[in-house]
Amino acid sequence: MASVTPTARIHHALAEIPAAQWAALDTHGSPFLSHAFLDGLERTGCIRRELGWRPHHVALYRDGVLVAAAPCYLKANSHGEFVFDFSWAQAHERAGLPYYPKLLVAVPYTPVTGPRLLVRVGEPEATRDALVVAIEAERARLGASSAHANFVRDDDGTALARAGWLPRGDWQFHWANAGYTAFDDFLAALNHKRRKEIRRERARFAEPDWSFEWRGGNDLDSAALDFIHECYITTFAEKGNYPALTREFFAHLAHGLPAQVRACIARHEGRRTAMTFCLRDEQTLYGRYWGSIATVPLLHFEACYYQGIAHCIAQGIARFEPGAQGEHKIARGFLPSPTRSFHRIAHTGLRDAIARSLALEAQHDERYRSAAMAHSPYRATDDPSP
Repeated sequence: MASVTPTARIHHALAEIPAAQWAALDTHGSPFLSHAFLDGLERTGCIRRELGWRPHHVALYRDGVLVAAAPCYLKANSHGEFVFDFSWAQAHERAGLPYYPKLLVAVPYTPVTGPRLLVRVGEPEATRDALVVAIEAERARLGASSAHANFVRDDDGTALARAGWLPRGDWQFHWANAGYTAFDDFLAALNHKRRKEIRRERARFAEPDWSFEWRGGNDLDSAALDFIHECYITTFAEKGNYPALTREFFAHLAHGLPAQVRACIARHEGRRTAMTFCLRDEQTLYGRYWGSIATVPLLHFEACYYQGIAHCIAQGIARFEPGAQGEHKIARGFLPSPTRSFHRIAHTGLRDAIARSLALEAQHDERYRSAAMAHSPYRATDDPSP
């Protein structure tokens, strides 16, 4: 007779879990939760101890069958997460308590909301709750200061809140396709000032010496992948950040997820000049990385925002998420959309202090959205926000 209670197991590499078993988990079609994406990060050197990441995936098995799992990592720092808890680390250190390593449930380097508690299709909700219990038990076994789950979907958030994890909110800026058939339809939904400004920003790139070409993974040859990675590392170096993603990882994605990869190559006078690297699922285009080998005013807006909007319209994609942060996106048609993370702090006193701080943050979040929406570029009758 099959056992009822699943058994927890820790995997120190995603390769320990067969891709077919992972694929049976409900990832809601997210490319970032695919075995190819997560395993690729590990196989191609993007996830390394010296960068502060150690795979520590929590999985539940029943009669030898994977029924639930969470992509987990032991973190020695807070880099590459996009949920900023540096003040919490400082508070722990001032109290004489080590904050790192902490246990993180997330997709590395990827501020995209999606499933975090992956449950096999057909499993009861109790299995999700059991996975949360297993994550907390592993945190306690390790003696880690905390466990965190970043960019969490509502269903997973409900389970984490049920277990007493602290919620934290933030905002990103997303574009919604209101059934536009052409870029001019989108412009027509904007107020006159913003419509005029966007046309001005795009005018230079409508000249014949500029071209923009979208390619899927199968259309990215070695030279294109070299260029994409060159742009990526150049941009990260300019911003003083470490480029953790390897050239091998970009090639791995192109070959492993060819239908989900979308890269836009910008050329000036026939010469590759800039790129944006995106992934997509059935409903959403996700802008992930951009870079340029030349300094061209307004090229970032064209390559990262307007080309993505035009691509979504042409392909019938409902939503465009261009990445984290950036109030400048509002004027270009991207409106505030909430993101959520959840946190389990072991120390009672620090947990209570952080909970009070998060309650104040939540009040600010609502005021922030109202202030941001006051700058919406859409005419009132055409506002596509939820």
